[in-house]
Amino acid sequence: MREAVAALAPHLAATRPVIACAKGIERGTHKFMTEVIAETAINAIPAILSGPSFAEDVARGLPTAVTLAAKDETLASALVQALGSSTFRPYHTTDVRGVEIGGAAKNVLAIAAGIVVGRKLGASAQGALTTRGFSELTRLGRACGARSETMAGLSGLGDLILTCSSPQSRNFALGIALGRGEPPPRDKLAEGEFTAPVLIELAASQHVDMPVSNAVAAILSGAVTIDAAIESLLTRPFKAEG
Repeated sequence: MREAVAALAPHLAATRPVIACAKGIERGTHKFMTEVIAETAINAIPAILSGPSFAEDVARGLPTAVTLAAKDETLASALVQALGSSTFRPYHTTDVRGVEIGGAAKNVLAIAAGIVVGRKLGASAQGALTTRGFSELTRLGRACGARSETMAGLSGLGDLILTCSSPQSRNFALGIALGRGEPPPRDKLAEGEFTAPVLIELAASQHVDMPVSNAVAAILSGAVTIDAAIESLLTRPFKAEG
């Protein structure tokens, strides 16, 4: 993102909106994508587009709803009007951070859901994993000042459900391969693979407990085996839901 925006910056007119469609957190800086845009193209106005959508579905004109966030509500609304159509329905918000956290965290959690499917742990386990993952996403969002309605909206819960349930999801597909003990597909970018170590660093800095995300990061780094990670999650102390 930083390289792409740096290349674009000299060609941007002042106050030109730049909408990030990538989801993630920059390594080393812990910057979100709109922060990278703001730093790299100082005259641009950052925005973020995220939500439950596969590029193929959008390209085919299938019904899709997403969230577009910018700090200025008038701008966010104008961008929605410019980009929306009868089949592509963006909803606008000013909760930029909430949208970015949802987009980044769901990719990591989708890898975990894929591992559950690849290991054939059952639909009940997949449902439980997705729900507990949503709790992690929500906790981090609250700690970073995101709104609850954003976490429960299209860019939070909506995108999490999609990416944790469909093989079209690159992150879910990566998790399935890992769970089966197969080489991960290298012809498609799984953003969660790059986001996982940065996400848990951010969570730790905010004193937010994210056991599922921590397990994914540990598996990807080779620090633990999948079986050990599963055992660790299943032997955590019983506690109240929340």
